Amino acid sequence: MSLTLLSLFAVLLALGAPIAVCLGLSAAVVIVTQGLPVSVLAQRSLNALDSSPLLAVPLFIFAAALLNATGVTTHLFDLVRMLFGRIRGAVAQVSVFVSLIFSGVSGAALADIGALGAIQINQMTAQGYRKEFAAGLTVAAATIGPIFPPSIPIIIYASVANVSAVKLLLAGIVPALLLTALLMAQVAIIARVKGLPRDEVSAKPREIAQKAVISFPALMAPVLLIGGLMSGYFGPTEVAGVTVAYALFIGFAIYRSLTGRAVIGALRETVEASANILFVVATAALFAWVLTLDQVPMKVSALLLGVSENPVVLLLLVNILLLVVGMALESIAAILIIAPIVAPALTAAGVDPLQLGIVFVLNLMIGLLTPPVGMSLYMISIISRMPITQVIAGVMPFFLPLLLSLLVVSAVPALSTWLPETLMN
Repeated sequence: MSLTLLSLFAVLLALGAPIAVCLGLSAAVVIVTQGLPVSVLAQRSLNALDSSPLLAVPLFIFAAALLNATGVTTHLFDLVRMLFGRIRGAVAQVSVFVSLIFSGVSGAALADIGALGAIQINQMTAQGYRKEFAAGLTVAAATIGPIFPPSIPIIIYASVANVSAVKLLLAGIVPALLLTALLMAQVAIIARVKGLPRDEVSAKPREIAQKAVISFPALMAPVLLIGGLMSGYFGPTEVAGVTVAYALFIGFAIYRSLTGRAVIGALRETVEASANILFVVATAALFAWVLTLDQVPMKVSALLLGVSENPVVLLLLVNILLLVVGMALESIAAILIIAPIVAPALTAAGVDPLQLGIVFVLNLMIGLLTPPVGMSLYMISIISRMPITQVIAGVMPFFLPLLLSLLVVSAVPALSTWLPETLMN
C-alpha cells in the first residue's frame, strides 16, 4: 500500500502537479483501490483542520499583512539604520536585524520576503552593494522568521507531533537569536574582507528620538506577542487574535495609514495564503493516515533504532534526511509527512521533543534556499528581477552561518529547551 502511495506521489510530483494535489490524489487513489469507504477522504481531511492551534495560522498572516499595509516596515528600517551608524556594511547589518524584528509578527519566511525584500534590496543597492549579495542576504535573513515566534511552521509541527505549541514557540527564541548573531558576524567578515560601503545616513540624537517615537507602536507588536506567550495568559491562537486587534488599532488610530481598501486587500491576501496552507494540511493528513495504516511510522522507527539508539547519531541522520527532503518538498508538506514518521523514534531514543521541533523547522527553512523547489529563491528572484542562478550565487556565502546554527542547535539541546522549561515549569 505504502509503495503504491509513494510511487503515485513521485509520479505526480515529477509531472509538476501542485504539492497538495500530489498528496491528496495519491492518497485518494490508494484509499479507493483498497476498498476503504470514500467518506474517509472527508473525515480525515476535516479532522486535520479541526485544530485550535491552526486557527492561529490565518490570524498571524492577517496581522502581518495589516502591519505591512501600515508602512511600519519602512519606519523600522529607518530607525535601525540610524542606530547602527556609519559602520562598514551597516545597511546589510540593518537588513538582518530588521528581519529579526519583523519576524515577531510575520511567522513565515515568504511573508518576511514579501514585506521587506524590496526595501532591503533597494537600500543596499542604493549604497553600492552588488545586487547578488543584497538578494542573497535578504533571502538568508528571512529564515529567522519561521524560527522566532510567531511561527506558522512551528505551530503546524506542534499540531502534528502533539507538542505544546506555546513551549515550542518559546523554544525558537534563543536559536533565532543565535542565527541572527551568526548572520551578522558573517556580514561583518564580508564587510571587512570586501570593503563593503558605509551607510550614508547620519542622524542627530533628536532625529533618532523622533523616529523611535514613531516606530515605538510597531516595536511593541512582537513584545506584546512574546510577553503574552511567556506570561501564560495567551495560547498561540489568543496571541494571534490580540496581534490582529493591535495591528488594526495602530493602523487606524496611531499611524492613520490604514484604509478600508487596505484591510480588504489584507483579508484577500490572508484568504489566499491560508487556503494554500490549509489545503496542504488537509491532503497531507490523508497521505499520513495511509502511511500509518500501513504501519510505516513503526517500521521507520524500528529501522532508525536498529541503526543506532544514540540520540546524537539519530539527530544527525534526520538532519541529512531533512536537508535532502527540503530540496524537493515544500516545508509545510514535509513537516506533515515526515514528522509523524520520525518523531516517535527520536523521542523514544531520548531526543527532547522541543529540540527536535526546532531542528525540524530550521532544516526545512534552509531547504527554502535550495533548488529545485526553493520557494524563497523564486520569490526573491521575482522581487529583485534577477535570474535564479544569480540569486543562488548570492546566497551561497550565507549557508555557512545557517548550517553552523543548525549544527549548534542539534548539538546543544539547552538552546531550545532552557527558555520554555524556565518559564513554563
